[in-house]
Amino acid sequence: MPELQQPGARASGSAATRNSADRLPSARNTPRRRRSLLLGAVATAASLLLAATAASALAAPSYVSLGDSYTAGPFILPPAFGAPLECEQSGRDYPHLTATALSLSLKDVSCSGATTENVTSSAQYPSQPPQVDALSGSTEVVSIGIGGNDKGLFLDTLLSCGAEDLIFPFGTPCKDTYGNTLAEEIEADGPVVGGALAQIHSISPHAKLFVVGYPDILPQSGNCWPTVPLTTGDTAYLNGIEKDLNAMLSKQASAHGATYVDTYTASIGHDACKSLSVRYVEPVLPESDAFSVHPNERGMAFDAAQVEAAMRAQGIS
Repeated sequence: MPELQQPGARASGSAATRNSADRLPSARNTPRRRRSLLLGAVATAASLLLAATAASALAAPSYVSLGDSYTAGPFILPPAFGAPLECEQSGRDYPHLTATALSLSLKDVSCSGATTENVTSSAQYPSQPPQVDALSGSTEVVSIGIGGNDKGLFLDTLLSCGAEDLIFPFGTPCKDTYGNTLAEEIEADGPVVGGALAQIHSISPHAKLFVVGYPDILPQSGNCWPTVPLTTGDTAYLNGIEKDLNAMLSKQASAHGATYVDTYTASIGHDACKSLSVRYVEPVLPESDAFSVHPNERGMAFDAAQVEAAMRAQGIS
């Protein structure tokens, strides 16, 4: 005799089946849910990335770069974004390269043609106020490369002597014109540079300060007239003037609690008379992206390496 089914058993089974089906996602809703989950994951990852980037920016030590064209790197491509066009500042000058290497937050106000006065008190252009305006009490690292344009001490003299020696390529026309004047002016400029360093310390008392010297521009012997139109005697004379300038900068750095960065010694053999693949400074008629008698991209990378090493030695990394 067949077993009688209990009343309500089929209905109970049907309800269970319906309940189970209700718990399963429909084929139509599953892709939408997946998209929602994916969008949520992307939004979360983006938020975390932004937070990490902001935290990194907050943690990066602040670095202000001051200086003239040997800092700014005129005509080295690309130009620095946001810098005054008149300053001809490169986005690959040594401050930018150093900041990238050491993860520093950079404010580069270096400007071609700047004098020490343009650093401390006098606006160079309407768009370029005194460079120390970029400093604050929270600035942690400062570099400065200055002095070569003061009273036309060295850079202008180098060009004017080249013009003179181009016409009279014998003897020492440049030395005969200037004699001891340049050495005396460099010595007199020492307190001016020292005053700038003291001012930097007064504005940014906790900053580590680096004074960057000038690299070797001319050969240690002989000449390469007319590539650099100087006689052998005037080449030696102007080499001596550059050494005097760097010695003054080193002395002032030591006297004002700053670190002097020597870019001259290790750059010997890479002067403007060397081949394009070797030199760090371009000759009168440049053959790469650089201004006449100024560092090229290779020279800027060299300067950056010297500055980075000096900063690492002072605990900046």
